[in-house]
Amino acid sequence: MSAAPNQPLLEVLLDSWDRNNAILVNLLQLIPRGGLEARAMEGSPTVAQMLTHIHFVRLAFVSEDAPEFARALPECEWRAEPDPSRIAQMLNESAKTVRDAVKGRLETGRAMKQHFDHPILFIQHMIWHEGYHHGQIKLALKLAGRPIADTDAGPGTWRIWMNKK
Repeated sequence: MSAAPNQPLLEVLLDSWDRNNAILVNLLQLIPRGGLEARAMEGSPTVAQMLTHIHFVRLAFVSEDAPEFARALPECEWRAEPDPSRIAQMLNESAKTVRDAVKGRLETGRAMKQHFDHPILFIQHMIWHEGYHHGQIKLALKLAGRPIADTDAGPGTWRIWMNKK
């Protein structure tokens, strides 16, 4: 991304989405052994289930709001996927689907079909939703005795948002 303040808004918006996904995948890579099974409390989803839920929600909203970009939905929304590399692949694929849908709808001037007044509101909702689960994941890991230190998480999370390229 260029440092120019007059960079096209669409490019900046899509960069924020790419950064959001990078942060989530970076968090996934920091999860200690056994951490995917952690949960904040009995009956709560596991860390793995929250990550597969994020993937599912991305695809479900694209399917409903920009169906021309839809991909097949997973059979299970809250899947307990044990393989971190598979989860990363899923997140990267669904992030691309969201990116393509938002870009396509903005470039063609088409509104979202069902839930959102504007494609920017859709992508903002996705970022908010995923930030919510990011916090839940870190809390679940702390409560399970597998915390990720802020010094370890910072370079792949906060610095992704704040560092200029």
